[in-house]
Amino acid sequence: MPAAPLPPVPPVPSLPFRPPLPSFRGRIGGDASSGYYAVPRRYRLHLTPSCPHCLRIAITHSLLGLEEALPVVLLPAVPDGSDGGHSALRPLYEAGSHRHQGPATAPVLSDTWTGRIVSTHTPDILSDLARRFVGDASGRTAPYAHGAEAEIEAVGHLCEYRINEAAQHAGEAGPDAAVRRSALDSLLRALGSLERRLTQQEYLLGGGITAADVWLWVTLVRLDTVHRLHLDAGAVHRMADHPHLWAYARRLAAHPAFGRHLDLDGIARRHHAQCRGLEAAGAAVQILDWAAHIAGGAAAQPRQEHPDGPREKQPALHPGPSSPA
Repeated sequence: MPAAPLPPVPPVPSLPFRPPLPSFRGRIGGDASSGYYAVPRRYRLHLTPSCPHCLRIAITHSLLGLEEALPVVLLPAVPDGSDGGHSALRPLYEAGSHRHQGPATAPVLSDTWTGRIVSTHTPDILSDLARRFVGDASGRTAPYAHGAEAEIEAVGHLCEYRINEAAQHAGEAGPDAAVRRSALDSLLRALGSLERRLTQQEYLLGGGITAADVWLWVTLVRLDTVHRLHLDAGAVHRMADHPHLWAYARRLAAHPAFGRHLDLDGIARRHHAQCRGLEAAGAAVQILDWAAHIAGGAAAQPRQEHPDGPREKQPALHPGPSSPA
């Protein structure tokens, strides 16, 4: 039986704040004529897995087996800059943009040869990881399967607008109960469409893990660890009533490329440091015990490096042998 098609994405009221466009949009080319081209250990990824964009990159990095070719620099879960950025990234931002205005945020793909930032744009970074770098072993997952680009993009829109944005509207404090109900209905319809698809197949696009699964899994993590805290208990129980969807989330949590990057404590600290919303009854109704499902997901750990200076303990991305960034 063919998989249930993903539903169209109807418009959802826009959030009042939209992050600015990425400051840096360099790309990794195919050869030396392109300037930035794939060379083992030339580049660094600067990530904090408490950020959903960084978490998607960290998972993709592991799926591709890039631990040796492209080291990871770990950043604190909660940005330490007064403007919401990471002080460790400020020199890189200022090297590429004199007197850079705005926070020095992650993710960052940097070039050690020039000491500059290549890109801060998550979709470009993910695409270049998959298309320009070769992993350390054959048979690695290909997150961007040829011909699946449109479906992956559809899943991305579903995650961003029908789940993330709808969940945020559904949990907003305010007098307009109709807006909250409409947003919750949109969220539940999206979860229902994914539930139907996952009753027929193991992964979103068929028999193997793709970027669509990475995107959805990170979205489900955020739904249960962040958005749930601002919803009432009834809404959370309705979200949890999708057994195939949450069984899928549990399976991926046990996969070493997914679960080992999940920093539950960091996500909680980052959320509490940045959120000004009111906590609701749904905060007491956890959908998954994520820690229990990642406990057995052991695998060879990626090589990771740390910026100079003091750093907090990071339980999710376990540090391996380090060398100067």
